[in-house]
Amino acid sequence: MSASIKEKIVEDMKTAMREQEKERLGTIRLMLAAIKQREVDERIDLTDEQILVTLNKMIKQRRDSIAQFETGNRPDLVQKETEEIRVIQHYLPAQLSAAEIDQIIQSAIQTSGAVSAKDMGKVMGIVKTKVQGKADMTIVSAKVKEQLAKNA
Repeated sequence: MSASIKEKIVEDMKTAMREQEKERLGTIRLMLAAIKQREVDERIDLTDEQILVTLNKMIKQRRDSIAQFETGNRPDLVQKETEEIRVIQHYLPAQLSAAEIDQIIQSAIQTSGAVSAKDMGKVMGIVKTKVQGKADMTIVSAKVKEQLAKNA
């Protein structure tokens, strides 16, 4: 059996310590802290899927920060957050292409029998399980809305 995401992160932390990669080590420690925090709060050991949700949440937070830092004209902080996103994305599965996302959405619309924006919840329920961790859910949600508007 292959190593879990958490085990891989711990191994990479040790490597980053040995190689003295301060920025990468800092980001890896933030990831482990977020995972540990959730495990303590929920009194469980997180599965790889739950870890992916946590890592995606961290990326979303950094994207929000980048937008604020760009508005505040802080290129140094934009650079730092961008680098953290790059490190975190290393542990996520390959991202789906726009065409693959569209295909999943079309399939979900057909499967659920959705006909209008009122059915968005049904479609998102199906789509979310297939794209979680492999696509930005904000973009996916907008695409679902767009597809349902076309079909209406």
